[in-house]
This record gives sequence, C-alpha cells and structure tokens, in this order.
Amino acid sequence: MTLLPALAFGFALGVRHATDADHIAAIGTFLSSKRSTGGAAAVGAMWGLGHSLSVLLVGGALVLLRLPMPPTVGLVLEFLVALMLIALGVRSLRAGRRHEAPSRVRPLLVGVVHGLAGSAVLALMVLGTTTGPWAAAVYLICFGLGTIGGMMLVTVLLTLPVRLSSARAMTMERLVRVTAGVASVVVGVLLAHRVGVQDGLFAVSVFGP
Repeated sequence: MTLLPALAFGFALGVRHATDADHIAAIGTFLSSKRSTGGAAAVGAMWGLGHSLSVLLVGGALVLLRLPMPPTVGLVLEFLVALMLIALGVRSLRAGRRHEAPSRVRPLLVGVVHGLAGSAVLALMVLGTTTGPWAAAVYLICFGLGTIGGMMLVTVLLTLPVRLSSARAMTMERLVRVTAGVASVVVGVLLAHRVGVQDGLFAVSVFGP
C-alpha cells in the first residue's frame, strides 16, 4: 500500500475502531459527570491517546521486527480487558451520589490496556497491507489519530442526553451511569467467556505445554 492510501485507510479504520462495543462500554463509565462538550471530548481524547501509545509501541515493534505476538499472550491481554470492563462497570454502579473529581489518568490507562489487547491484530493487518516500514509507520500514526478523533466524537454524543435535558440532569446522569455500568459488566463477561472458553485461553493455560 502506498503512502496516501495508508493515510486514508489508517485514519478511517481508527475512527471505526473507536466505536467497538467494548470501547464504548468502557468510556461510558467515565462520562456521568462530564456535561460539557469540552469535558467529554477531553475524556475521549485521553482514552484515544492511551490506546494509540500502546498500539504505536507494541504494534510498531511487532511490525518492524516482523514478529507475531504469541497467541497465548494475546488471549491473556484480551482477558485482562474483560476483567477491566467488569471492574469499571461495578465501579460505575457503586458510584451512587458520590462526586469524584474528574480524572484524565484513568481513561488514559484504560486506553493503554485496550491498545495492548488490539496490537497483535493490528500488526498482522499492517504486515499484510503495507510494503515498507515508512508506510507501516504512517498507517499506525493515522490509525491512532483516527482513534482519538473517533472516541472524542463518541464521548460527546454519549453526553448529549444529559446536556440537552438540564431540568432532569440528575435523573439523566444516574441513567447514563447505571446504563454504562451494566453495559460494561455485560460486555466484559461476554468477552471473558469468548476469550477464556471459545478461544481456549483456559484450555491453553491448564492443559497446554
């Protein structure tokens, strides 16, 4: 793939990647107290930045070295994402009326973990669609920019119900928090089942060499 198509394809794929169910479920648990467009966009940007950093470091290393990530390591990382989603969901459900100071570190760290889990698949895709290290680097950078932009848009859209209903802000905030918490737990449990049972992580860990 030449430079210009790598730019367009990487950015578009990054935007689409931001809308994956596990990403939306995770970021939704941070948004109950973010009613401004800027606050919501900042949370999305931090998540996207963390995701992009881990993709660039791990995925970039795999691409440059032309090495695949060991399957068991990839499954373990995905299972960690599932556990993180469940923990985020429980935290959101238990938040209640307690007000917490906005933190941009947590979305950054969550994005890093998500990026680690997806680095292996992305690296394989880059290896199959690029012709050299420069094209691969451009692809990864544009993918990261697309992910950041896509997640900023997603977080702003998720907070629209709260901001458009100022008279019922408390009710809407509680609804967003509970919905995000339940969604995060459900997605986390489904992902853990897929990775652990269907993809064979537990079988590999218990019965493998």
